[in-house]
Amino acid sequence: MQELLNINLFHFLMVFLRLGSALMLMPGFMSSYISANIRLSLGLAVSIILMPVISPYISNIPNNTAELLTLIIQEISVGVFLGAVMQFLYSSLSLSGAIAGQAIGFANAQMFDPNTQNQSIIIETFISLVAITVIFIMDIHHLMIKAIIDSYEIFPLNQPLPWGDFAKQLTSNLNNAFIMGFKLGSPFIAFTLIFYCGMGLVSRLMPQLNIFFLSLPLQIYLGLGLLFITTPIIIMWFIRYYDNGLHQFLN
Repeated sequence: MQELLNINLFHFLMVFLRLGSALMLMPGFMSSYISANIRLSLGLAVSIILMPVISPYISNIPNNTAELLTLIIQEISVGVFLGAVMQFLYSSLSLSGAIAGQAIGFANAQMFDPNTQNQSIIIETFISLVAITVIFIMDIHHLMIKAIIDSYEIFPLNQPLPWGDFAKQLTSNLNNAFIMGFKLGSPFIAFTLIFYCGMGLVSRLMPQLNIFFLSLPLQIYLGLGLLFITTPIIIMWFIRYYDNGLHQFLN
């Protein structure tokens, strides 16, 4: 009985270390409006639920403390890696929101973003909150947890971790997120070019017109109109991109 209890505690610890580490970085779960106690309780509860599913992938209890510490470090590292990948995928919205905010003229209108836990442009915060809401409505957070479960086949317990592949994957995801951010913000880049070219043309044709007082409210009105039109498309593109990014860890 004592041996069975020790095995179950060991399995629970291994599951909790990987899942809990990822949970601390996963979009929606790392937000400041979710307290640490709630995240800890959620990690413990999900670990208990998933333990029977993941137990077949977990080896026996190590014979010495050094091996146990090595396993603990490896599981935390894998969890942090998975959470960082998900966060990098989500970060593409920050760039697109910043581009939209600059185009509309809200570059100095900033507020606290609970997802990134930093001050950000209000448009960036708006798009970020809409995206995280859609993620939970469409149950994509289930794919995040499934990616952690399937990661035991990609990164088996008690096996050397591919640190070089970790670095390459993180770099690739960050690069793809940067490119995706520009793609999501491309309507506002085009709007900025067309708007300022038009204002420059009007300024040349009518030098007596105070172009500054005309352009500022017009930029805000047109920019907000473009935002309302393109937000559903931006969110749809982002959800598809985020879903594809998670499928690289799914079997």
